[in-house]
Amino acid sequence: MPRRMSADYPPHPAPPVLPPPPLGASLPAERWPSPDELLAIHRSMLRARLVEERIVELYRQNRITGGCYSGIGNEATAVGIAFPMHNEDVLVPTHRDMGAHLVRGHSALEVFRQYFKRASSQTGGKDSGLHLGREGSNIVGMISHLAHMLPVAVGVALAERQKGNPAFVVTTVGDGASSLGDFHESLNFAAVQKLPVLFVIENNQYAYSTPITLQYACERLSDRAKGYGMFGEDVDGTDVVLVVDAARRARERGMRGEGPTLLNAVTMRMRGHSEHDDFKYVPKALFEAWSAYDPLLRLEKRLVEQHLATTADLERWREALGIELDRAVDEAWAEPEPAGAEAARDVYRRWDESWTPPTGAERWGSSS
Repeated sequence: MPRRMSADYPPHPAPPVLPPPPLGASLPAERWPSPDELLAIHRSMLRARLVEERIVELYRQNRITGGCYSGIGNEATAVGIAFPMHNEDVLVPTHRDMGAHLVRGHSALEVFRQYFKRASSQTGGKDSGLHLGREGSNIVGMISHLAHMLPVAVGVALAERQKGNPAFVVTTVGDGASSLGDFHESLNFAAVQKLPVLFVIENNQYAYSTPITLQYACERLSDRAKGYGMFGEDVDGTDVVLVVDAARRARERGMRGEGPTLLNAVTMRMRGHSEHDDFKYVPKALFEAWSAYDPLLRLEKRLVEQHLATTADLERWREALGIELDRAVDEAWAEPEPAGAEAARDVYRRWDESWTPPTGAERWGSSS
């Protein structure tokens, strides 16, 4: 879906074409996910949607404090890029990738512990949001400076190759952060080294309140791949079938030694930059048009058409997941906060008296 300008100022993005095309319309049947895969994808997308709706509700109740960023409307991209990954692959996500976390193994209970800042959370109650990652999970916990995770992803891919591990790395960035230097340095280095990395731009039309029409002059963000000698393409980021296919092809390309891929997943952020943002800067007509591209509803429509589910099945699954999340919220909320004495743990590196500062003489020899 190419970028188009509307006549008003600031020049907001024009709405997408209505009605949306059928899911996966441009994809040959042999490249479609299997029926079992489609049902698994739906479960992950539904879980991501319900978890984030619950997080927004808890934030409004003041049970979650601090920043609250959601990926509502982005489930097809977040789930779609993670679904084709293998066990040995590494995910380096950012703050709108709830679906990717759930596909790669994080549970709703772990997510709620993190948001409630419980002692049992992966950050020991020192942080919140999707700053989730633990040793052995092949998920690298994000840092809040957007685009700064891309050099980390490139470093992981290089290290895995040097160790002889056949790992593919998937990392994400927003359209706004794709203007930062870390983005361009990472793409350049990965392309030169032919590293197996999938760079995903979650192009959700606004960098906070700045529309994409004021962010870049190229027609498509995927065009930037040409400048670095790497493969790039656009994908409808609300069509999970197309996203899964693009991610699978990127992995195959990377593991054949053909280098990285830049994927511009065109979506719409259906809430504000965070929950303190009322997103009144988005024209009502634009928001309403993108509502027709709801990724979860598009997939559910296809499941019913293919007789993989009935509307009663969909409602039953939603109700069952809601009960599961009720239990996870109650369990996480009942757990203790960290003790005050834990505040400095893991903040400073412990110094051993036997250690001595390096002088360089060990490597280069003494200058005396």
